[in-house]
Amino acid sequence: MSTSDANGSAKAQASSGGIGIANLPNQLHKIVTKKGTNFSLMVVGESGTGKTTFINTLLTTELIEPLDDASRRKKQLDKTVDINIHKAELEEKMFSVKLNVVDTPGFGDYVDNNDCWLPVVDFIENQYEQYLRQEQQPVRKGVVDMRVHACLYFIRPNGHTLKPLDVRAMKAIGARVNLIPIIAKADTLSPAALRQFKKRVMDVIDAQSIRIYQPPVDSEDEHTTDRNKGIISAMPFAIIGSDREVKTEDGRHVKGRLYPWGVAEVENDQHCDFKKLRSLLIRTHMLDLISTTEEVHYDKYRTTQMKTRKFGEPKLKKNDNKKFREEEEALRARFTEKVKLEENRFRQWEQRLIAERDRLNKDLEQEHNLVKQLESEIEAIVNSGSPNGKFFRK
Repeated sequence: MSTSDANGSAKAQASSGGIGIANLPNQLHKIVTKKGTNFSLMVVGESGTGKTTFINTLLTTELIEPLDDASRRKKQLDKTVDINIHKAELEEKMFSVKLNVVDTPGFGDYVDNNDCWLPVVDFIENQYEQYLRQEQQPVRKGVVDMRVHACLYFIRPNGHTLKPLDVRAMKAIGARVNLIPIIAKADTLSPAALRQFKKRVMDVIDAQSIRIYQPPVDSEDEHTTDRNKGIISAMPFAIIGSDREVKTEDGRHVKGRLYPWGVAEVENDQHCDFKKLRSLLIRTHMLDLISTTEEVHYDKYRTTQMKTRKFGEPKLKKNDNKKFREEEEALRARFTEKVKLEENRFRQWEQRLIAERDRLNKDLEQEHNLVKQLESEIEAIVNSGSPNGKFFRK
């Protein structure tokens, strides 16, 4: 068959319905539906910013059990940042998502919050490292993927803008994962104050070159493009969290918070950005968050590690963890104290030995003098009994 015949045949098949390439999205849909996907979401922020309530509201279930006041106070005495992982499997219309929610209790809750973001950064990099090590194995079946695809950073709605802790933590986290800033408890601000606070937060983010997640805007569908622009314009998202239903003045039962002046509704775009954030995380940009993690953040980590170490070589462990450093300093102080106590005890024992030696030497000298005295007396007695002794006495 000539080239012209082949081209003609291909055109004929294309005009009659094609060879089936257009069905590839359907095949991919079947594969993804059967396999499902993994999605890991991290929440970072100070205690009392509504992280637990937001997650339970987002998933419409109590995935994370709220802490009571006694548990919160007990946790604050530990002065450490913990990493808690909550797992769930969500299913909707025959499609399942294995969800991992990573909570960080203890973040920013103490007087000295220097380096409190290091456990968060270490956890993110450790997940990259574990996935990299699994990729290098001869058999890669059953790979466990716990890479964080999005990090929600909760900002307290007080003050004029971001605190120095927020700036440093967001810089460190945003360089490693898709960072999404959130203004917590937006119902504590008036609409005008909220708009001003949002502007100040974004001004600091731009001035400090903090990297945050920027979802794609352009789309073939004009409605989708407008929706994406609306999502981007809402950053940082102002959130109201509530898993309780309240009754509005017009008789509707909605999730929200009841106040003397009215109801702050969770799923009302006039009150907060909860619906936009939920759409970003689940409905419209979950795949983009996953692919951005794979193609940008993980690839950057993988490239850096492959340049600095040999294939299969383990990563060097860093001793920069504040918790471990404090424990090391406490152990060193305790060891130094014990050494001082032992040295003092040794000196006292040495002084007692020296005193005992001096006493024994003194006793020995006295005994030696007594022996000499006895020898002198014996010699005198012997001399007094001899003839020569008598002659000389006469």
